[in-house]
Amino acid sequence: MTDRTDTPRLLPWSTPEGRPAYLIADGTGYLSRMADTIESVQLGMAGDLLDHAADMLTDHKVTPAQLRFLLARMSESLTDVHRIAESRGARLPGPAYGDDFT
Repeated sequence: MTDRTDTPRLLPWSTPEGRPAYLIADGTGYLSRMADTIESVQLGMAGDLLDHAADMLTDHKVTPAQLRFLLARMSESLTDVHRIAESRGARLPGPAYGDDFT
């Protein structure tokens, strides 16, 4: 995916203060590649977590504590996936002049 250099990229991590981190680059540098890798890992972990959740939901021996732990991890994962979607959506090109999507 090639970044537009005029649009800051929301990175898949926060600053030490917990604020969003951004990068302005052409999408080919070290930090862009690192962000791509981290996003890929986060998306893979989300898929694994969904598989684990499906298994747990069919197991009638799962305890409330195990379900709370699962829910906490799913919340973290959904936060990561939401950040990735925001970042990628912001980098999509806008509609071309004259495109009518209504």
